[in-house]
Amino acid sequence: MAALSAALRGPCGRFRWRLRALGAGARAAATGAAAAKQDFDLLVIGGGSGGLACAKEAAQLGKKVAVLDYVDPSPRGTRWGLGGTCVNVGCIPKKLMHQAALLGGMLQDAPHYGWEVAPPVQHDWRKMAEAVQNHVKSLNWGHRVQLQDRKVKYFNLKARFIDKHTVCGVAKGGKETLLSAQHIVIATGGRPRYPEQIEGALEYGITSDDIFWLKESPGKTLVVGASYVALECAGFLTGIGLDATVMMRSIPLRGFDQQMSSLVTEYMESHGTRFLRGCIPSRVTRLPSGQLEVTWEDRTSGKKDTGTFDTVLWAIGRVPETRGLNLEKAGVNTNPSNQKIVVDATEATSVPHIYAIGDVAEGRPELTPTAIMAGKLLAQRLCGQSSALMDYDNVPTTVFTPLEYGCVGLSEEEAVARYGQEGVEVYHAHYKPLEFTVAQRDATQCYIKMVCLREPPQLVLGLHFLGPNAGEVTQGFALGIKCGASYAQVMQTVGIHPTCAEEVAKLHISKRSGLDPTVTGC
Repeated sequence: MAALSAALRGPCGRFRWRLRALGAGARAAATGAAAAKQDFDLLVIGGGSGGLACAKEAAQLGKKVAVLDYVDPSPRGTRWGLGGTCVNVGCIPKKLMHQAALLGGMLQDAPHYGWEVAPPVQHDWRKMAEAVQNHVKSLNWGHRVQLQDRKVKYFNLKARFIDKHTVCGVAKGGKETLLSAQHIVIATGGRPRYPEQIEGALEYGITSDDIFWLKESPGKTLVVGASYVALECAGFLTGIGLDATVMMRSIPLRGFDQQMSSLVTEYMESHGTRFLRGCIPSRVTRLPSGQLEVTWEDRTSGKKDTGTFDTVLWAIGRVPETRGLNLEKAGVNTNPSNQKIVVDATEATSVPHIYAIGDVAEGRPELTPTAIMAGKLLAQRLCGQSSALMDYDNVPTTVFTPLEYGCVGLSEEEAVARYGQEGVEVYHAHYKPLEFTVAQRDATQCYIKMVCLREPPQLVLGLHFLGPNAGEVTQGFALGIKCGASYAQVMQTVGIHPTCAEEVAKLHISKRSGLDPTVTGC
């Protein structure tokens, strides 16, 4: 009886009981009536970048829109506000902390340029974290204001489906609210994965959900994983003067061009980040000193080893936020292997009026800008303003490691797999940024390659840039590649001198030639 009583408590429970109590015909009629009269034209579940973009666009086009957003605290207890992963525990705080690390490098260069920098130069984690967190909170507030300005109804509720048109929202205190809509968009994103099979992982480890909200320095840190999240975090930790070690089970930056990925880790290693390659952690325990002892195994030799750290950061991938949505009640299909929602080219799920965008959708890049554009285009289609679909080809991105890696299009491996070794021409160059010269910085890993079809006019299939301001450089060339630029057209483009970006327009050595690709002269 206690379980039945709990199931019936609140409007969501009463709704389920009412449908069970009806006969089959009456139940169908009730469902039809629910579908006929809706509270909203559009209900967006998830207040991240994609969901907010979709909601604001639809409201701008005259639809009655609601957003449900609720963030479960991390196992560590970290909480944050409206805006999703990117704003709170992803792109924004990551880029700001990356900038803090870059400034540290500039301080080392400064004496070479005539600046008197009195030692010791020290970094204050608390001051940096407070500044970053205050900026994030201002963005949280800005999103609330934007929703209000566009008359989007915001609910701080955790959503679960009751049927194909109805969602039950549960507040922090347990209060339930029923909401229905003609169209529903799922944009709940994902959360970091914990290796729950490893003893002490959940109890003593943190993830990217926590690192940006720490009040005190993480100290000596072990970062477990080889993803861009792992390398970016380890990179800025090293850059601000902390002891950082990366433990990789296999290859770095899986899914990216592997030559570029190797150069990324080579640069990090030469600048102080330690790497434990081919190792798997098996246990984390807390020592009487308060430090964490990590035990791991070398996959090749089978040898076990231990190390002591102040913080263990898990960066081993992300899981979609779908398990609590009750998707089976709405008939929404997921991929059983990863729990992502299966969608078609229009972002529609197995239920035609329910859509999924962003990281929660199967086969979509886990990138903020793609979620935003997909959300806007979906809203325009739902409002009859456009029939344009999101194009997921040639999406540019950047890994904000200490030496940044920007790319757009195919990796060399993907191009060869698709067109064959003889069908691909790769132009490349090792170059030295002008700003590295006076400070006598090592530029060994500064490298560019352009992957092209071999057949004239040699359509550009992919561009890979490793060096300062990689995101800014890649963004510009992404437009040309999106528009179908050829190698010949890039070579006809006048470079801006002296910049790193101009080296792309000067690529003339092919890998096939075997000539030295090192740039000489100015």
